[in-house]
Amino acid sequence: MNTGANPHGLALEPEAQAFTEASEVIPYLYTVPPEAKRKMLDELQARPTPRPDADDQWYLVDDRPDAHPAVPVRIVRPRNITGTLPVLLFIHGAGWVMGNAATHDRLVRELAHGARVAVAFPEYTLSPEARYPTALEQCWTVATWLTKEGPGLDLDPTRMGVAGDQMGGTIAAALTLLASRRGGVEFLHQTLLYPATAAGFDTESYQVFATGYALRAEGYRDFWNQYCPDEAARLEPTAAPLQAGLDELAALPPALVITAEADCLRDEGEAYASALRRAGVPALATRYSGVTNAFMMLDVMRGTLAADAAITQAAHAIGANLHS
Repeated sequence: MNTGANPHGLALEPEAQAFTEASEVIPYLYTVPPEAKRKMLDELQARPTPRPDADDQWYLVDDRPDAHPAVPVRIVRPRNITGTLPVLLFIHGAGWVMGNAATHDRLVRELAHGARVAVAFPEYTLSPEARYPTALEQCWTVATWLTKEGPGLDLDPTRMGVAGDQMGGTIAAALTLLASRRGGVEFLHQTLLYPATAAGFDTESYQVFATGYALRAEGYRDFWNQYCPDEAARLEPTAAPLQAGLDELAALPPALVITAEADCLRDEGEAYASALRRAGVPALATRYSGVTNAFMMLDVMRGTLAADAAITQAAHAIGANLHS
């Protein structure tokens, strides 16, 4: 049963309008179990979609067996580019509950190709099987592994950036905080694609886009409940980066924050970019009109003008900062 997409009558791009209509069907994503959620995303991303050629290799990072499960890591390189490359640590989104190398394959290839970098993609343990901070610590272990082992893999850890989409953007931002606190890892740039940066659910965009725009407000609440059910822990900056003070933000790398017009997460993503600027960090926030959350990752929205422009913008920012 369809309950009404785009209730505010926004001028969405056709692919985004079609996706919102397809999403407004009961049962909603947030009402089904995690395995059903994963199956839905896997099937959605399984359709043939053009993507750049790339070479890849899998590794198993098991540097902290006492702290968390081993982490499979996929290294993706643009085809026909040899030699040592800068490396982008990409943390996938899809609510901390879904997502894997297959669901994000096209986006990862496009960023690798456009930025002329290698992309390291960790398949962290999903929630609710693992709760905060397990996924964050797994990704930190991968960052330290890249720093230590990168030169032997033709990866240059002195030219490393971090990126993430949606809830992966939350972890990516948190990794820059850990790098500042712990040392031993240096990120030259952070690229946050429609990130979650807070857990208050109280911004204007949360109110306006609570229903009718693919990912509902209740869906985001469900993701947080799966990942970090402890409300006190949600006040930690490494869980919700907008909680960080200006003194801590001042030590972070330059940022590109991309947001979508019709998305609950829009305002908090832009607020994080503003906080970085107030702290003296170069941070560009770009809002793409006519689309919803996940417009860069979802193959059904790859045909939008917004996705094409945003992927180009992100790849340029990554390449410019890691090749300089």
